[in-house]
Amino acid sequence: MFKKGRHAPAHLQLDRAQYFVTGAIYRRRPLLRDHDVKQYLLETMRDCLAEKAWQLEHWVILDNHYHLTATSALGSDLPKIFRKLHVLSARYILDRQHSELPIWWNYWDYCPRDERDYYVRLNYLLNNPVKHGYASRLEDYPYSSFGQTLASLGRERLARQFTEHAGYRSLNLPEDRDD
Repeated sequence: MFKKGRHAPAHLQLDRAQYFVTGAIYRRRPLLRDHDVKQYLLETMRDCLAEKAWQLEHWVILDNHYHLTATSALGSDLPKIFRKLHVLSARYILDRQHSELPIWWNYWDYCPRDERDYYVRLNYLLNNPVKHGYASRLEDYPYSSFGQTLASLGRERLARQFTEHAGYRSLNLPEDRDD
């Protein structure tokens, strides 16, 4: 585990582990609201993770933060991946809009303790567009892996997953509380 600064969250560095990661824009500004910015962030996310042999599994990008789940190769690559992701995406955002404030605030990572914990976090991620009012139906929000998940699991199995792991409804992540 490492901690970069006094106010930075501690980061786990586990090999071959499942991670739930949240990245937030500084002061929750809606700098990710445009389609091209969301698309660039997703492509860069995929590239940065793949470059270090991490497997991106699920993701959602909202106007001021993102969540993803991924499986690590080497845990020690975690800070390199997210530093590069945030530097490249910050440059892209700054090329499109002026900002004197930093773009990214931080990122938080969490390794689920067991299967139940994993599915509560996954359901939280998948439900985020409805939680924040971006869509009334999850399948209507285009900046999420929900559609792929629905296609791969089927409606009945996914509905059962949400029912059996309903703790996502009361999950209040510290890094997500100011949304």
